[in-house]
Amino acid sequence: MGTTAVSQSLDTLAAAVGQAQAPRKLLVAEDNPVFQSMLRNLLKRWGYDVVIVQDGLEAWRVLDSSDPPRLAILDWMMPGLDGVEICRRLRAAPREPYIYVVLLTARTESGDLVEGMDAGADDYVTKPLKPNELRVRLRAGRRIIELQEQLLQAREELRVQATHDSLTGLLNRGSILETLETEMARGARESQPVSLLMMDLDRFKQINDTRGHLAGDAVLREAARRMKACIRCYDSAGRYGGEEFLFVLPACDFDGAWVEAERLRQAIGSAAFAFSGDTLTVTCSIGLACRGWNGALDTSALLREADAGLYVAKERGRNQVAAEGVEAAAIHPS
Repeated sequence: MGTTAVSQSLDTLAAAVGQAQAPRKLLVAEDNPVFQSMLRNLLKRWGYDVVIVQDGLEAWRVLDSSDPPRLAILDWMMPGLDGVEICRRLRAAPREPYIYVVLLTARTESGDLVEGMDAGADDYVTKPLKPNELRVRLRAGRRIIELQEQLLQAREELRVQATHDSLTGLLNRGSILETLETEMARGARESQPVSLLMMDLDRFKQINDTRGHLAGDAVLREAARRMKACIRCYDSAGRYGGEEFLFVLPACDFDGAWVEAERLRQAIGSAAFAFSGDTLTVTCSIGLACRGWNGALDTSALLREADAGLYVAKERGRNQVAAEGVEAAAIHPS
């Protein structure tokens, strides 16, 4: 997942999802042409986007697709698969998002209706069809689906809050370290290198001491925005702590990582930071470490190497990229 700003509160989220539109796309599986025509006319008049199929196999193909309708009316008896069997298939494994199913049946025996509900149907309507009865049952289904959408959005917001830094929107310390573990394991499986960059904003403490912590926060937010704008879409950026950041670069060798690091360094230092009518020049130092595909899966060692490279960059005067045991001239000879 790409890094996402998480500064909005849950109250703001709840207000936003409260305005969400209930789903309107609806599948009708019915093999009787008369019922097809009647249902199509009714449902379109009620504002639904209707998809009509004539047998159970086609209904299952639509419902099992990547973007199925969230509401379905299934005739109990159909060629190919009946409505009850489709319900069983839908409920065989947890699905997100949920598909609300109304069975359409001429059966009225309580045992039959229990069978349909046990198979996974959410509601049923008996034939001969009473339009108002169908309408209110669909309205109830829409309310349930809308509620689930709100819960899913709230869950996603909580997940983002748990994995991202609230100030910068970057991955937090635990998540970026978990990403490093994952990418190193992937690199070993796929015979690909993995590089790690450790960045520190130069003399950041002076910004807090002379401009105040609000200015420091503004610098961190703008720095994060610049970082996200210049890394590759499959790279990961995280706030390691304070003014330190980590960048996990999958499938990236030492030379490629150096180019990425220089791009980041220039993104931070190339233009002044503006806030509250003032401007401030900020630079950064970056330490680089890389593991070839056949390297040991030791994230602690890779972190120590990147940290050592960062120390070298600061010792050489800051505002540069460095790697432990590598002379700058070896990378960029004059």
